[in-house]
Amino acid sequence: MSPQKRATVVATCIAIVLVFVKFIIGIASGSVAVLASAIDSLLDSIISIFNFFAIKKSEEKATDDFQYGKGKTQAIAAVIEGTVITISGLYIMYEAVLKAIHEKVTNHLTPAIGVMIFSIVITFFLVQYLLKVAKETDSLVIKSDALHYQTDLWSNAVILISLFLVYLTGWDIIDAVFGFAIGVYIIYSAYEIIEEGIYILLDHALEYEVVEKVNTILEQHPEVTSHHWLKTRTDGSVNFIEFHLVFHPKMYLLDAHRISDEIERKIILIDPNKRWVITPHFDPYDDAYLNQANFTGEEEDVCLI
Repeated sequence: MSPQKRATVVATCIAIVLVFVKFIIGIASGSVAVLASAIDSLLDSIISIFNFFAIKKSEEKATDDFQYGKGKTQAIAAVIEGTVITISGLYIMYEAVLKAIHEKVTNHLTPAIGVMIFSIVITFFLVQYLLKVAKETDSLVIKSDALHYQTDLWSNAVILISLFLVYLTGWDIIDAVFGFAIGVYIIYSAYEIIEEGIYILLDHALEYEVVEKVNTILEQHPEVTSHHWLKTRTDGSVNFIEFHLVFHPKMYLLDAHRISDEIERKIILIDPNKRWVITPHFDPYDDAYLNQANFTGEEEDVCLI
């Protein structure tokens, strides 16, 4: 089992434990914040199970029908996860408003405080584990899961503070206010997950710093006359790069291939933990103007000598 899939299994098991504990205490105490946290943990477990199958699918080898693999499955999973998180945030806000309107009373505060402390401790160690796996694998799904549980960590801390304040003051409206604030924060945190997933699905270019490093590598090779038409994208786990290299017209193909291998090795060293698919194209002259005209749809006569 890959580290990514193992991480989703661990996250699922922990989320399920927290669901049962929080639901029992949340229903018994009447705390909308604890109940909201229980619902969030339930969604966590569902999402982690979904992420397991998303990672499994993305790790499948390329086929005749899917010649670039299925890496974008992770981006689809991230968008779905972010959407589910957003919906859960809206529901929490709805429950908070109902509690404020109907002035529901929070009971059994001591057990509620205890379960939130337990949840914070468990979630903290889970987040550290997920961040470690995300750093090692650079998996978008694990990054999203880590971000999600980091959100849970903060929301649990806020819930704990609200329960303490209710315990000290007896003002149940505090629970509703904090619950509503948690809902807003959860929706805000989901935006980043959805945005990154959509960017990948739309073949957004790699980070500016990475593209600049690639440009520098291409420009500094002494046997490359020039380069153009550099294009980059990622599917979340694999980086795809294409570019045109301009060589002396009489250069042997063997030498051109050797040079491109040297360049590819340097590009891979930009991030050795990432998989790379690099596609160079060899030109005996700089046809960047022709490529640009074709790309933009300009109907101009281009004379090549």
